[in-house]
Amino acid sequence: MIRLAYSSNAYLRYPVEEAIGRIAGLGYAGVELMADVPHAWPAGLLEVQVESIRQCVARHQLAISNLNAFMMRAVGDLRQPYWHPSWIEPDPHYRAIRREHTKRALRLARKLGAPSVQTEPGGPLEEGQSWRAALVSFYDQIMPCIEVAEACEVMLLVEPEPGLLIERFEQYLELAARVGSARLGLNFDIGHAFCVGQDPEKWIRSMAAHTRHYHIEDIAPDRVHEHLVPGRGAIDLEAVFREIMATGYDGWATVELYPYVEDPDGAGREARGYLEAILARLGHPPLGTRPEGSTP
Repeated sequence: MIRLAYSSNAYLRYPVEEAIGRIAGLGYAGVELMADVPHAWPAGLLEVQVESIRQCVARHQLAISNLNAFMMRAVGDLRQPYWHPSWIEPDPHYRAIRREHTKRALRLARKLGAPSVQTEPGGPLEEGQSWRAALVSFYDQIMPCIEVAEACEVMLLVEPEPGLLIERFEQYLELAARVGSARLGLNFDIGHAFCVGQDPEKWIRSMAAHTRHYHIEDIAPDRVHEHLVPGRGAIDLEAVFREIMATGYDGWATVELYPYVEDPDGAGREARGYLEAILARLGHPPLGTRPEGSTP
């Protein structure tokens, strides 16, 4: 059964406890927790803060759908605050920051009861860097994290993204075959697939064995990578959910609308209404949601 969550990365202007409360107030069943400032940056999170997050999630009767360790705004890299440090930085000491961050995020997920941690798919290629050499670097860096994922019994999910090392599903499959661990999975971002010309409804069934979590957003007809509220773009989200349902998927679909920091509540409310209407038409309303405003 499909359950809807909302990512806290839309709430960059709010402390984590308030973000959780607002997401609950919108009627979502789950929250995707951002493992970054100002919410849950693992390297700077005290045990008392971990406990506060755990209690806040429980108090609002939510579940954590996923831990988002893709974004690393805390590092403050001026090139791009989400992609860097990447897994394939030329400087081994700098790419180690990504590796160690991911390990900490996996351990944090275990403490919080999150089923998975999502990460970037390698990062952007540097000038003169071949795709094949970058894949080897990515593999070398991610394998120690796979060991931690296996020990913590948490999924580590790679999220293909336009413009990064792994942006297409065929590339993800090559990495997965090389890694060979049941703890590696796919975060299937519907909008990202659409951006690179892989219409998601045509790939959902073939990638179902790897998919452990979905990100949901819309994209404009020009396929430029800019997240839109579901219903405002060109993706056939009804066809997408029909295909997801056909696979028997039992898990989370997290709405990810980080560009909407000016009005995260409004964007999340509109998204939930649109998606639940689709699910109702398909005869499969999501389980575990509450009416809006029902936060205890």
